[in-house]
Amino acid sequence: MTQSQYDQVRQNDRVIRPLLPDDLPAVLDIELRCYSHPWSESVFRDCFRQNYRLWAYHCGGALSGYAIVAYLYDEAHLLNLCIAPDIRGEGAGRQLLRHLLAYAAHDGMQQVILEVRTSNRIAAALYQSEGFRVIGERPGYYPAPEGREDAIVMAFGLSGA
Repeated sequence: MTQSQYDQVRQNDRVIRPLLPDDLPAVLDIELRCYSHPWSESVFRDCFRQNYRLWAYHCGGALSGYAIVAYLYDEAHLLNLCIAPDIRGEGAGRQLLRHLLAYAAHDGMQQVILEVRTSNRIAAALYQSEGFRVIGERPGYYPAPEGREDAIVMAFGLSGA
């Protein structure tokens, strides 16, 4: 795959491009550092399908984040957005979120939905600041160290899609 085929978005030393199976070792490293119940390699491999969009976020030449989005009819479901701990708070999550929203709109999606842990106030605040609204809750949705944790369900309407 050539550089131009990546359809890259550049900002300084930051690049967003499609995630590739060869990126999985770096993805799994970030996943393990960030989540108490990380996705397995097989779950990530299962996402390399026609109706998924997988994005890699590079900072300083290293894979530093990723997003996994499933498309179903006219709805995009953000399944996983993760940024490496060493670059959190620098706008990487916002940049990756805006990128996937723009592509979902371009691809004809009408809305993007997601679930976020009730304890993940930083992520919820990011989504709300970008225009997501709370549309519900899923009790016991996430595994947690001591049982299960509820999820907040959020949606973002894609105008002009």
